[in-house]
Amino acid sequence: MRYLNEHEWKIASRFLFLSMALRVIKLDLHQLSQSTPFKINEPYINLLKKMEANATEERKHLRKQMREEQLQVLLDEKNESFTSYLFVCKGKEEKRNYFNPAIRQKVASIIEDLMKQADRTTEPLMYK
Repeated sequence: MRYLNEHEWKIASRFLFLSMALRVIKLDLHQLSQSTPFKINEPYINLLKKMEANATEERKHLRKQMREEQLQVLLDEKNESFTSYLFVCKGKEEKRNYFNPAIRQKVASIIEDLMKQADRTTEPLMYK
């Protein structure tokens, strides 16, 4: 049975997948700062830092909305193929199962969006 309305669902699912994307960005940033896979790492590190800052800010706003809506997202079960999350809203619980490759795809999509957003905040180069 579905207990979350569309608005609550959008907030909770965005929070869930944005949190996963943020973990991936932090891991990538750590690995990139520990090694030198590129000749010049700084532009990639700066891009990841901007992405991390944007994701952190968005998640902060989502967390505030979730508090106002009395909404929580909890990990329920995990196996090789599926991960289950429990969405709790105003005392009602709703369980959703996700195929792990679908989770990966959603997180990759959010990372691409964060990249585009970080790229837009960078000023273009002007040549004279």
